[in-house]
Amino acid sequence: MQAGFAFTKLADRLTSLLELSSDDLELLSRMPSSIRSFVPHEEIWRKGDEPAACCLLLQGYLCWKDTDAGTGQITAIYVPGDVPDLFTTIVPRVTAQLCALSPAVAAFVPHAFFGEARAHSARLAQALSLLMLADAAALRTWLTNLGSRDSLSRVAHLICEVTMRLRAVGLGRDLRFPSPFTQSDLAAICGISPVHANRTIQDLRRRALLHWHSRTITVTDWDGLTRLAGFRPDYLMLRQPPALDLQTPVQHDPGPPLESSAPG
Repeated sequence: MQAGFAFTKLADRLTSLLELSSDDLELLSRMPSSIRSFVPHEEIWRKGDEPAACCLLLQGYLCWKDTDAGTGQITAIYVPGDVPDLFTTIVPRVTAQLCALSPAVAAFVPHAFFGEARAHSARLAQALSLLMLADAAALRTWLTNLGSRDSLSRVAHLICEVTMRLRAVGLGRDLRFPSPFTQSDLAAICGISPVHANRTIQDLRRRALLHWHSRTITVTDWDGLTRLAGFRPDYLMLRQPPALDLQTPVQHDPGPPLESSAPG
């Protein structure tokens, strides 16, 4: 992996929230990091850990999982460029389980670097604060989804969010992207059973809103999907929401939408 890849991903994510100067980007380019790979559902942090570095996602998907109730409820997901544990630079103790949803690559950046970045640049300090605030806003929206939306609109909203977040960092071209979910994962995110998750995806396919074949999702009707979900991206705090190609060609969708279970 190229040495500057970690810097590029973080720069992409922060500039999606706030315009940064060339000096800010130069400071980011000096970011120290160590890179690790993870298999699906491999644990990164356990509840109670006190890490001295933050996990910057470079490839794949990560999630926070609450295992206290025994159900493994997934409370947040992350795409490349995200730093899901940035809060540990302020409160170092981890209160849930951070793990990979898919094969993932992450860079571990010392807390000290983020402290130096904040001290040297008010603009970077603001961008890092916005990153944490966007995370909190997404959590509030997820709570609303669980409390106020039916299962169909919950799943539709989740797919809209993932699409928009990927596009904000230059991924998800043509509204097509690798699925972060197995059937069990989707159920754990949306508070439904795995069987119900499968039926919901089948319904979205029948409505010609998306294709979900093997491990790839293609949104075929963005306007229809956002209407069903009641999706408005303002909570993501993006500086300039990415333009979306609404002319994705409709194709035959042959296979089952989801793997039936997650790897152990």
